[in-house]
Amino acid sequence: MGGGTLLDFARGPGMEWALAILVFGIVWRLVGIFTLKRPKDLAEPRAGASAIGAMWVIISRTWPHKEFRERVLHWEVVSYLFHGGYAVAILGYAPHILLIRALIGISWPGLPGGVIAFAAGISGVALIALLMHRLNSPVLRKISNFDDYFSWLVAFMPLPTGLMAYYHLGGNYEWMLGFHMLTGEILLAWLPFGKIMHTILFAFSRGTTGLAYSRKGAPL
Repeated sequence: MGGGTLLDFARGPGMEWALAILVFGIVWRLVGIFTLKRPKDLAEPRAGASAIGAMWVIISRTWPHKEFRERVLHWEVVSYLFHGGYAVAILGYAPHILLIRALIGISWPGLPGGVIAFAAGISGVALIALLMHRLNSPVLRKISNFDDYFSWLVAFMPLPTGLMAYYHLGGNYEWMLGFHMLTGEILLAWLPFGKIMHTILFAFSRGTTGLAYSRKGAPL
């Protein structure tokens, strides 16, 4: 497949299918979660379930408790480097912003290309470090499955391919750009079905915990 043909596919049918699968998958997952039967809580509430309690747990669980901090803090920092760099690379790069504007009609100023490249590089290095940690930890290696490794792969691939396209590495530019777009589209299509869905579900799971804790009067 020539570079122009691959790029045309990535810009056309590939993007359309990826977005359709993304939207369908997210709606399907959320409908499935919200329609689950839940056992009736027969315990007498000590307080009312509050939105403040939900928001507090969403925010407070972004950092490890002091009892675990010494053991996991460095990996927590590496994880935030990955997520932060990824967010900057996606939301700060002008062509990505143009795509978002075409899809939902909103936009914002982009960041310099050098900043985007640096953020993508930091995110990629952090992802590799997290993979090495998983492979070298007996516990993590034992509990890891296909989803963990495939989700890592589809999250990682847009970073080096994007850098290669930006710096015109890897041969034909159109082919490299098309390949980068395809890796991003695979990520979008996989997001609702793998553990990457935590990017959306984390707020619901933490918020539900906060509501339950506040109802029981438990410390948040």
